[in-house]
Amino acid sequence: MFATLPALLRIPLVMMLLAANIVLHVLPLFALTLVKVALPIRTIRLACSHALVAIAESWIAVNSRMFEWFTRTSWQLDGLNDLHHDGNYLVLCNHQSWVDIPVLQKIFNRRIPFLRFFLKSQLIWVPLLGPAWWALDFPFMKRYSKETLAAHPELQGKDMEATRRACEKFRHMPVSVMNFAEGTRFTPVKHDAQSSPYRYLLRPKAGGLAFVLDAMGDALHAILDVTIVYPNGPCAMMDLIAGRIRDIRVHVRELPIDGELRGDYESDAAFRARFQTWVNALWGEKDRQIGSMLEQPSTQPEEPQRCAS
Repeated sequence: MFATLPALLRIPLVMMLLAANIVLHVLPLFALTLVKVALPIRTIRLACSHALVAIAESWIAVNSRMFEWFTRTSWQLDGLNDLHHDGNYLVLCNHQSWVDIPVLQKIFNRRIPFLRFFLKSQLIWVPLLGPAWWALDFPFMKRYSKETLAAHPELQGKDMEATRRACEKFRHMPVSVMNFAEGTRFTPVKHDAQSSPYRYLLRPKAGGLAFVLDAMGDALHAILDVTIVYPNGPCAMMDLIAGRIRDIRVHVRELPIDGELRGDYESDAAFRARFQTWVNALWGEKDRQIGSMLEQPSTQPEEPQRCAS
């Protein structure tokens, strides 16, 4: 609708509207959070939790609509049928850019339960957004370096305890737990440093994924295997806001969770080897899927890549 506006007008306008949307939704979210904290009555807290999620879904919906209005990004989506808003999913995805998050939010908003990510503990200090994530029960993880663990062995396993506490909370509500199994964004430098056996992916980290599956138990009913491709290469968030990402392709497939995927990853060597084999095979399929998606012809006219990243 507004994608043809000159960039000097369009980009500041988008930034202003995104900021206004944050304020518009965060203020009632905070007010409702105070009610939830102040009234320790289960029925009231449950009602507040549902209302908080409704506010967050509205927030995401407005952001997504603005990107439709102000950009000419072409979306090629596959596999979004037969999803359930009252189901419980573990969402696995390759990770290339912070743009992955608004992409996932756009395609899954109100199709499946509200997406929750495991966040680094430092992100709670992000103005407005950090407290909002806390209010929405996003789990914050405090990761310790090998040096810190060597100096303070009592910290060993603290991050896993936090994961288990978060997962216990999620067992009593519809939830979609998001996991970037690579643990970090893909870059050629990281790919080479890992000697990754995949062409388009970093090595997956099986331990955290196994732990979530075990901690959530039968509360999760399926895995959504998501593959995101940016044919012109991954870009930064500002590139999305500025309309420089012209083509986004997403493939989703639902996988069953059977008993073979649950077990004690730390102590059971046989299960650990079996689970690593499963994850590596899944990642091999995803790598081939990315190659296939990149070969698909674009619906956009050929233009040179103009991403700032």
